[in-house]
Amino acid sequence: MHKDLPPLFAPRLNQGDTIGFFSPSSPATVFASKRFERAKAFLTSKGFQLKAGSLTGASDHYRSGSIKERADELNQLIRDPNVRCIMSVIGGYNSNALLPYIDYQALKRDPKIIIGYSDVTALLMGIYAQTGLITYYGPALVASFGEYPSLVEETYQSFADILVCQPQVEAYPPYLYRMPSHWTDTMIDWESQTHAKPVQNNEWQFLGEGRVSGRIIGGNLNTMSGIWGSPYMPEIKQGDILLLEDCLKGAPDVERSFSHLKACGVFDKVSAIILGKHELFDDKGTGRQPLDILLEVLNGQAMPIVAGFDSCHTHPMLVTPLGAQATIDFEQSLVSLDGDWIANPTR
Repeated sequence: MHKDLPPLFAPRLNQGDTIGFFSPSSPATVFASKRFERAKAFLTSKGFQLKAGSLTGASDHYRSGSIKERADELNQLIRDPNVRCIMSVIGGYNSNALLPYIDYQALKRDPKIIIGYSDVTALLMGIYAQTGLITYYGPALVASFGEYPSLVEETYQSFADILVCQPQVEAYPPYLYRMPSHWTDTMIDWESQTHAKPVQNNEWQFLGEGRVSGRIIGGNLNTMSGIWGSPYMPEIKQGDILLLEDCLKGAPDVERSFSHLKACGVFDKVSAIILGKHELFDDKGTGRQPLDILLEVLNGQAMPIVAGFDSCHTHPMLVTPLGAQATIDFEQSLVSLDGDWIANPTR
């Protein structure tokens, strides 16, 4: 039985604050060293100090270090009062191994921004479930901020809008998401990339009527299977808005994952689904996209859906606060945050 915890909010970042980065799974600081250096230079140019986690430059084949070493790296940043944001360098496959060893009490005493995506879903959801701290499905250091302009600048703009103090803007909330005009999931080898990726025109699909409001919960669909049924998976509640996205999967995997949610009764509880773009989806010759598969699994069940949302593996990436209240206006084709998502009341 999950206990209901009151929401906990980290303060916004200020220019000069320290962002700590960590490697909870894949060792991107090693296998993508050029992109890593570019990412550090980018965030430094925005006025932030950076603190390297203890596994920076370390590699244990598919992971950055042992389970204990990775948990220790994260806890060191959690316990450091100078670190105001903790950002993953990339995802991977094994972040869920850290969940029993995180210092949740330290985070309750000193709430700070925890941000990442993909495999880091396990940590974002687990921390929220254990503490009530609103976490952020958003850019990772190497994967996101190592991209070239203008895509990296668009990703940073969402990061700044949601998480960085901007005293000249006083309205708070709501926050209205703006659809990026272009996007890409083009694959280019990170160590040989020298220019921006080609882009294509963007589109969000709004399949529903009226307005739907609820708590946003979710993240990477494949990763959630590694915490399902555990105390680190927040209980899906009646009326929640479910964020789902994935990458590099094929139609069989996606059908299985959606069918798992249906079998668990998730679609009977949520009020809407925000379906992120699927990076380099393999339709296995079917011509079907993830939205088509989801609609087949729903089998006529009424479900408002926003498809193609840019809080996912593609570029640019929008930041989504997990645990915050949001509204989808299907008549106006708008997505907004209409409840608190951060402690500082200026945006």
